[in-house]
Amino acid sequence: MTATTQAAAQPQQAAQAKRPKRHMLRTLGRSLREYKKVSILTPVAVVIEGILEILIPTVMASLIDEGISGGSMPAIIKFGLILLLCSLCSLAAGFLAGKFAAIAGAGFAKNLRHDEFEKVQGFSFTNIDRFSTGSIITRLTTDVTNLQNAYSMIIRMGVRAPIMMVVAWIFSFRISPSISLVFLACIPILAIGLCGLAVYVHPVFERVFHTYDKLNNVVDENLQGIRVVKSYTRESHEITKFGRISQRIYKDFSKADRVMSFNNPLMMVCVYVSMILIAWMGAKQIVASGNNAALGLTTGDLTALVTYAMQILMAMMMLSMIFVMCIISQASAERICQVLNEESTVTNPADPVKEVADGSIEFSDVNFRYSDNSEKPVLDNINLKIRSGMTVGIVGGTGSAKSSLVQLVPRLYDVTSGSLKVGGVDVRDYDMEVLRDQVAMVLQKNVLFSGTIADNLRWGNPNATDEEIRHACQLAQADGFIQEFPDKYDTYIEQGGTNVSGGQRQRLCIARALLKKPKILILDDSTSAVDTKTDQLIRAAFHNEIPDTTKIIIAQRIASVQESDMILVMEEGRITASGTHEELLKTCDEYRSIYESQTKNQAQPEELQ
Repeated sequence: MTATTQAAAQPQQAAQAKRPKRHMLRTLGRSLREYKKVSILTPVAVVIEGILEILIPTVMASLIDEGISGGSMPAIIKFGLILLLCSLCSLAAGFLAGKFAAIAGAGFAKNLRHDEFEKVQGFSFTNIDRFSTGSIITRLTTDVTNLQNAYSMIIRMGVRAPIMMVVAWIFSFRISPSISLVFLACIPILAIGLCGLAVYVHPVFERVFHTYDKLNNVVDENLQGIRVVKSYTRESHEITKFGRISQRIYKDFSKADRVMSFNNPLMMVCVYVSMILIAWMGAKQIVASGNNAALGLTTGDLTALVTYAMQILMAMMMLSMIFVMCIISQASAERICQVLNEESTVTNPADPVKEVADGSIEFSDVNFRYSDNSEKPVLDNINLKIRSGMTVGIVGGTGSAKSSLVQLVPRLYDVTSGSLKVGGVDVRDYDMEVLRDQVAMVLQKNVLFSGTIADNLRWGNPNATDEEIRHACQLAQADGFIQEFPDKYDTYIEQGGTNVSGGQRQRLCIARALLKKPKILILDDSTSAVDTKTDQLIRAAFHNEIPDTTKIIIAQRIASVQESDMILVMEEGRITASGTHEELLKTCDEYRSIYESQTKNQAQPEELQ
């Protein structure tokens, strides 16, 4: 029923990549939610502010012509009060527009970050492999900030500028149709210039943000491996590597800024040419009419025209600024939509199974590839049956696909073909949360999060009591070293668990997995940093305390798996041999060779003593 899920996902993702840009706005618009109201109120306040500002020059012209030039004090008082009222109302509307725009922009950015992060949490490992850590960080920070700034500007200046242009032009046309045509002449010049800039600069900004991804990857890698960097005294190498990428960002941004710098001169040329033409044409009309409104243009009219000219040209400058911001944010919007539109390759079926019967596992003709473009499968024709409660060991050389095999069990990846059943049900038919709650996995790279030891352990079971936590730690042989800390289970763990040793980190991760009380426990080389005696105690605790749990142990040491009910030997994505320790010593040359090399290495120190 679900065997074609992954195959169907690929064409769907290809179709998403070709979606037209209108879908991008729809995708981003879903993140507005509770901020739609303030997003609507902002343009409303902007419209009120703009209309009042446009009325002010008309009131000013009446004040000059009827009050000052006409020598009428009542007219001066009347129009003066109207002017003051318009100014105060415009100021209040402008304040509200700024407040609403700030709330809408910040809220939109908050929701975008939340939606992106939530989407990433739902990704399968296949999806995560498509995005680097640095790339996701850039999309959650720099790209969202670009969109926040662009959105705040669009809903405020993007509404204000067209209104100011259109209405101011209409008012100026009423005063002098011939002079108002000067503004129309500027529009095609600016349109051609700005479109040319956009076409040239957009690819540069796309390249810049991809370089930002690499920069964040370098920083993340350096900080994660800072101990290795310092132990090998490679600080200068890392600084040089960082400097090269930073220099690339500098060059690209400088190139983009140099091109975009033509925007301002273009605008100023239009502004000054327009002002000169308006002053020249207006002066001619005033002289011709003798400053008589009935015959032509008056001084008040010219004053209003100059004010309208400044309003129109300032609005055009606003539009050019918005245009530049949109060019920058378009690349960011596309990158954010790539995350938001990415569909997980692992999804719940329509009617998922809600209960895992037991810990039995069955692989039937399973093949697996990380990518459809891979020439060779990672896992090739795997057939395997594991009864519930069995202990299974897996050994094999580096790159033999041991980890890939076990990562299919909790659906971190989906099989490419074949069937994988847990508890007699195909894993693709389970509710993913139900399945993963019953499969506890301790990965090769043990991860602890900042917080207390107890906080980290409760990742396995948020409702675990103190007694349950301590019992799990006793099984994982972690209680002993925890009791030596001054704060015991309240000891604070730094990010990544850097203030505990590798062996201690492994034991804490095993205890965390045990707290889930799973039906299947997978240890992916997770006792490599503990001594053989502690490793033996952990395995003995598993045997005695959780006999009904299926245990899969990947290990490099034969001693860690030799007491297993079944041991698998893997090579190049295939199971080349299986059996008990004694059976494999007799029938499998590779297993026997690994065992003899390890026992010989252990015997040599004793002979030297």
